[in-house]
Amino acid sequence: MKRLRIEHATGFTYPGDVAASYNEARMLPSSTDSQFVLSSQLDIDPTTAVNHYVDYFGTRVAAFDVLAAHRSLSITARSLVEVRPRPIEHRSFSWDELAAESERSIHTVEQLGQTPRTAPHPEVAQLAREIADAHGEPGPAAHAIAVAIGDAVEYMPGVTGVHSTASEAWPARQGVCQDIAHITLGALRSVGIPARYVSGYLHPDPEAAVGVPVTGESHAWIEWFAGDWQGFDPTNNIEISDRHVLVGRGRDYNDVPPLRGVFAGPYKSALHVAVTITREA
Repeated sequence: MKRLRIEHATGFTYPGDVAASYNEARMLPSSTDSQFVLSSQLDIDPTTAVNHYVDYFGTRVAAFDVLAAHRSLSITARSLVEVRPRPIEHRSFSWDELAAESERSIHTVEQLGQTPRTAPHPEVAQLAREIADAHGEPGPAAHAIAVAIGDAVEYMPGVTGVHSTASEAWPARQGVCQDIAHITLGALRSVGIPARYVSGYLHPDPEAAVGVPVTGESHAWIEWFAGDWQGFDPTNNIEISDRHVLVGRGRDYNDVPPLRGVFAGPYKSALHVAVTITREA
């Protein structure tokens, strides 16, 4: 188990006064069976009232408006979280059992359908089908599909954009964690395995020294259902460890962006992001 301190600073700057802005932040983790939030807070400048709630998918949301004229908006999330590894445990569960069980819960039914972000390239769908046909149970098949996508796609910032889809990212075989997660989700769903997008943070150093802050970033991985939910990080081709801090889940990135908002004013905005992660224990 590790104890991680996370500081995520983000926001917008504008070239002139903005009359008002309306925003949602999904930047604070929740306690689960594999992580415990010791403390968390959200600081906003300009200061404003904040409405905290948990959204449909179980993610903590801070909704706030800034109704006075402003030229910048800064949000800083600070969290201290104890995290333990979540190794994959394949239970005996057949394809027929998966088909029947998936129809019984809205949480699995919703994670079966493709979204515009996850709809797979034909080559990805074919790859997933070949792997699924070679496995007698969906759990090991899902694991093999995720590993195959992770092997095929190289992590490469700058090749895709925040709005890129899985089918657009696949031909180059390059992208960021968001792209690799979307490609994997599309592959899993194409063979009838419910799968969901996970957003959070990853400490980049497996051998991190205690007390040393490092530059991090938001991260994305996936979970699939084969009798129960199992997680995997296809970008790094690793199981979910005590370096992964979960913030939110959804059908794709659109359900869990760290910051989303609109503003009233004739100006373009510039986004800034900085994440620092420190191992405390």
